[in-house]
Amino acid sequence: MSTLTTLDATSTVEEAIAVIERDGGVIIRDFFDSATLAELRSDIDTAMAATPWGQDDFSGHRTKRLYGVFQHTRHAATAVRHPHYAGIASHFLEVPQTGFFGEDMLELTPNYTVGVSSIIDIHPGEGAQPLHRDDGVWQWRHPEGYRQARVQIMVAVTDFTAENGGTMVVPGSHLWGDDRGPRVDEAVPTVMSAGSALIWVGGTFHGGGTNTSDSNRIGLTIGLDLGFLRQEENAYLTYPAEVVKTFDEDIQRLLGWSVCPPGTGFVEHEGVMADPIFMLQGEGAEVANSFAQFDDASKATV
Repeated sequence: MSTLTTLDATSTVEEAIAVIERDGGVIIRDFFDSATLAELRSDIDTAMAATPWGQDDFSGHRTKRLYGVFQHTRHAATAVRHPHYAGIASHFLEVPQTGFFGEDMLELTPNYTVGVSSIIDIHPGEGAQPLHRDDGVWQWRHPEGYRQARVQIMVAVTDFTAENGGTMVVPGSHLWGDDRGPRVDEAVPTVMSAGSALIWVGGTFHGGGTNTSDSNRIGLTIGLDLGFLRQEENAYLTYPAEVVKTFDEDIQRLLGWSVCPPGTGFVEHEGVMADPIFMLQGEGAEVANSFAQFDDASKATV
């Protein structure tokens, strides 16, 4: 395969999923419209100007990375709410699992959270990033039929080309076991116009490309991860609670102020193992018991 498959914005989520299942990633043309893209660029320009260069070979020495993007632009939320991204994430991550609770076999479906978010600005002269799998942050294993841990997106803020460091992707590598590593000659560059988006799964080998052009390449990237895994970026220190309170509830939950069934992420409140979202909602907020689902196990028996 010489290029990644590109689908129009009018394509269905199911069509995008089919391409990802085959190739490990897909490009969605015009994921952001021109007005959204202009607002995003305006939001981040000032912050990026003050962002330092990377300090290692993985982060890049001619690359700037701005993290905690939800506090810098409302269009990080636009990305995670997009029907294509949300639908793809749900397909790969919200996969039911069964297990015993006493003598009853229950089915539980995990949610997902934002594991990391950043603006990546690759400048001329930057070398290629080592090819890697994003799920390597959990030392994830890849036996046949394994479940995905992450669905990642890269929204092109500027055009992505083979010359300016467009993300290198190894198509089909999400199907490989752990005994096979990637070769540079197997990777293809992400070529897409500003506003388009590359969506791929955590098991796909990829990496930032070499920028041999005379302009920088800017992208917004976000990882949506299984809710029972530790977030790569520590959202509770990145985003002060007073900042999180200004976000809509769906974004608060995505940033980790939520429980993944059956109870990962609870906080104790008056003897209850509670969903932490109440802590952002002020006095008198309803407190949900994270384990109330087990009060009558027979209702959830499969």
